[in-house]
Amino acid sequence: MCGIIGIVGHSEVNQSLYDGLIVQQHRGQDAAGIVTCDHAGRFYLRKDNGLVKDVFHTRHMLNLKGTMGIGHIRYPTAGCSTSAESQPFYVNSPFGIALAHNGNLTNARALSDQLFKSDRRHLNTGSDSEVLLNVLAHELQTSNKLELQAEDIFNAVAELHKRCKGAYAAVAVIAGVGLLAFRDPFGIRPAVIGKRETEQGTEYMVASESVAINNLDFQVMRDVQPGECIFIDMNGGFYSQQCAENPIKSPCIFEYVYFARPDSMIDGVSVHKSRMRMGTKLAHKIKREFPDHDIDVVIPIPDTSRSAALQLSYDLGVVYREGFIKNRYIGRTFIMPGQMQRKKSVRQKLNAIDLEFRGKNVLLVDDSIVRGTTSQQIVQMARDAGAKKVYLASAAPPVRFPNVYGIDMPSPSEFVAHNRDVDAIAEELGVDWLVYQDLQDLVEATREKSGVERFDTSCFDGNYITGDIDESYLDYIDALRNDASKHSIEEDNTIIELHNDV
Repeated sequence: MCGIIGIVGHSEVNQSLYDGLIVQQHRGQDAAGIVTCDHAGRFYLRKDNGLVKDVFHTRHMLNLKGTMGIGHIRYPTAGCSTSAESQPFYVNSPFGIALAHNGNLTNARALSDQLFKSDRRHLNTGSDSEVLLNVLAHELQTSNKLELQAEDIFNAVAELHKRCKGAYAAVAVIAGVGLLAFRDPFGIRPAVIGKRETEQGTEYMVASESVAINNLDFQVMRDVQPGECIFIDMNGGFYSQQCAENPIKSPCIFEYVYFARPDSMIDGVSVHKSRMRMGTKLAHKIKREFPDHDIDVVIPIPDTSRSAALQLSYDLGVVYREGFIKNRYIGRTFIMPGQMQRKKSVRQKLNAIDLEFRGKNVLLVDDSIVRGTTSQQIVQMARDAGAKKVYLASAAPPVRFPNVYGIDMPSPSEFVAHNRDVDAIAEELGVDWLVYQDLQDLVEATREKSGVERFDTSCFDGNYITGDIDESYLDYIDALRNDASKHSIEEDNTIIELHNDV
């Protein structure tokens, strides 16, 4: 999962891009990058591994000149996580194009071959985002025009949709031309557009989440629609067109479960309210399955489960308490590469408040359970703090299938739900009983009062909405994602890294 941002303004945009990335830092802590463009058509680039605050220093910000730019934050995906794969990516032909991308192209290998053999384009990394950029560049080049118009850009994106499969929400800048943003025909990954009025005129912004737009005092206009392309020229002219033949709004439901900030709106759905409804659905299930429960206190596993846990406690009529203190300076364990680092970080990240556990029957609430490694340790922390019984509720169903649309979940064999029923999972996690959200309840909780036609729920049910996923692709992803493979890649990383400061 990654975060993107793009701004077309009337003054320098470097600080706004930085601030927008900071607000979206939760979407990835592995790398960050910004490209700006001035009216002379010159690009200025800074990207590297690390948090936003560590990648950009004063000297870098001073060099990021221009009134138009894009930014990106990344967490490590399948393969390697070197700074050579930090975004944005850049090509100098045609015109000069820089692109930042959130998602995953499921036909990236086939496209790489096409780009080399047919399009005569060279790729310097193994990143599918570089593939996406070069497909866009090739389709723009076929226009054979010295000066691009909005129609040329829309035609290029329409051809890109025909070639690219999978999930992609992207922003790109074309030197001396403008900024474009587009989503795949299913709208799997989010993109929101906003604007603000200044004395110089209207400024526009695109971001992964509405919270970034609000934070920078832009007004949310709407979501970029599945298959749609937005184009904003250097003078602030705004153009949009549907570029896909059969778009179907199918956002990834895991955005609402875990990734997005609760104060964001994605495709017309409040993340906070959807999580509250998840809590209500869970409460109803607990009442059905454990009508005589003896829960004394509901405690969330911070941070993303708080909304669900608070509403669950209200609907159950059980007191809600904060039982864990979180160290804010430890990254999200779900997106940390390697199991050993993940195990070590849990104890560093959370500490139990003994008073809230001692002598009580505790219901822990989490947003989801993937490997179970974190859950095992947290359950043990609760017992060590003096809990009599420990129950666990997950706001999401069991994760049993790999996500191929941009969430770097582990190999399915590493899921705690792999080849286990709920009782076996409860035993593995060390809880007295375990309750999962039903998939239909999750969908209903998220869909309510929205125009979403369906959700991508593939990590729960194995139904891949793009229709192009077969066993050979799942085997390929599995080989990249298991911890043994990741460790091998990290040990044998011989890529020469080029650091671009300007």
